[in-house]
Amino acid sequence: MSSGGLWTVVLVGSVGCYLLKLAGLSVPAAWVERPWVTRLVTFVPAALLAALVAVQAVTSGQDLVVDGRLAGLAVAAVALALRAPFIVVLVLAGATGALVHVVWG
Repeated sequence: MSSGGLWTVVLVGSVGCYLLKLAGLSVPAAWVERPWVTRLVTFVPAALLAALVAVQAVTSGQDLVVDGRLAGLAVAAVALALRAPFIVVLVLAGATGALVHVVWG
């Protein structure tokens, strides 16, 4: 991609983001303050984060893979369920992923 084409994509993306933000700000307050909308909006960040983690954990390019990342994710989920400190969760997940990678390649 040429430099001019890249800048065109960046500028179009920036304008698109701005227009999307403007569209969100132009929604009437009465719609946003409805109880079901408030309940729904509280779950959106968690759902998006879960989707991003799932995609990163089980895909490599266009392929589905089962490797150390999935084992590390499972160990992290167990550590979080046991209310381990966040740094412990990170170390356990990283160590598990590395160990699986070393043992099974």
